[in-house]
Amino acid sequence: MATKVFMEALSPTMEEGRLVKWHKREGDAVKTGETLAEVETDKAVMELVARADGVLRQVAVTEGQTVPVGNVVAVIAAPGESPDVPAATSPRPAPTPAVGSGERGAVLVAAAPRPTPTAPADATRVKASPLARRIAREAGVDLKLVTGSGPGGRVVRKDLERTAATGTSASPPSAAQRMEPLPAPRSPAAAPAVEGAPYQDVPLTQIRKTIAKRLATSLGPIPHFFLTTEVDMERAAEARDALNRQLGDRGKVSFNDVIVKATALALTKHRACNAWFQDDHIRYWTEVHIGVAVAVEDGLITPVIRNADLKPLLEIGREARELAEKARSRRLQPSEYTGATFSVSNLGMFEIDQFTAVINPPEAGIIAVGTITPKPVVWDGQVVARRRMRITMSCDHRVIDGATGAAFLKTLKEMLENPLAMLL
Repeated sequence: MATKVFMEALSPTMEEGRLVKWHKREGDAVKTGETLAEVETDKAVMELVARADGVLRQVAVTEGQTVPVGNVVAVIAAPGESPDVPAATSPRPAPTPAVGSGERGAVLVAAAPRPTPTAPADATRVKASPLARRIAREAGVDLKLVTGSGPGGRVVRKDLERTAATGTSASPPSAAQRMEPLPAPRSPAAAPAVEGAPYQDVPLTQIRKTIAKRLATSLGPIPHFFLTTEVDMERAAEARDALNRQLGDRGKVSFNDVIVKATALALTKHRACNAWFQDDHIRYWTEVHIGVAVAVEDGLITPVIRNADLKPLLEIGREARELAEKARSRRLQPSEYTGATFSVSNLGMFEIDQFTAVINPPEAGIIAVGTITPKPVVWDGQVVARRRMRITMSCDHRVIDGATGAAFLKTLKEMLENPLAMLL
């Protein structure tokens, strides 16, 4: 009996998914647990796996297309079973690109303008999958000129992709078009603007849609207030340099690692800041899980360093680098970016002196860390250059009062200005 392949909810907050890549093609044999496709969720790219053995039939969603959770994207049928199984829901059609829009969601895009083509009248006599027929019809490809690699010489999607990749024309000689596969863009820079177009529309990626929703549930409903302090980082810098000399080839400790560790330890002394606002109660955490903001190509994500107060600096640094790399390659698992109790956002490497960060609900606080820079200050009655850094704390006023946040920042400042205070 045929099994429908649904767009699954691959993350806790996923409402729709963009099919990035099919690993299996129509007509391929599949086994339970094998990867069928890669799907871009609201946070990462994850695998859609087969839930039955059989042959992949009726691939209804093209690469680059976005469909809601619960939609049927394909069917797995037994060998020899008729593939004509009705889908429960129809996937959302891919948007038609407009001039200057930069939309590259279709698998095949003509390099030069052309009239809307129609498939040859006798193309229906060619053995081809439904997806291949649709792609050929939209791209103006004569299926009779394409060599099929599927069962019995059937033309499948990869045959059209191969034709495009080799630069050979699959259309009659009168159609002078070169077809080439193009991925869906992740940012305006990834989609070159059409010459002469007054603007460029780039569809929202799943992560950008999620960021927009999260900001609407943060800056609007959450009453933010902000506290800023300036920290003398001379001793922290000296301690870091000494640690890195001692570590040698075993690794390096960054300023961000020191800040994450100090933040985690300060939160153990100020549980009122290590909290979540819930609808009818406040949850005060005894564990400290620090979300570390990481900039990715088309947005921002906060991987979580769990129990950061209990981990040594070297382990925090190693884990932070591994999570950042997974975030940038869109390979984070839901367990790696959910459950933070407090967050750290550091733009110091971009030479930003000071900024305010948006709270990531249900967390009640986040600190924004600026650059470390030498400044003239009065020290022991003399004007000297000292390395200084500004930290701004964003507080949810429903959970954290002004004095509460100030006390937390005071403790954090003391730990950074005297690293031995972390041992107390």
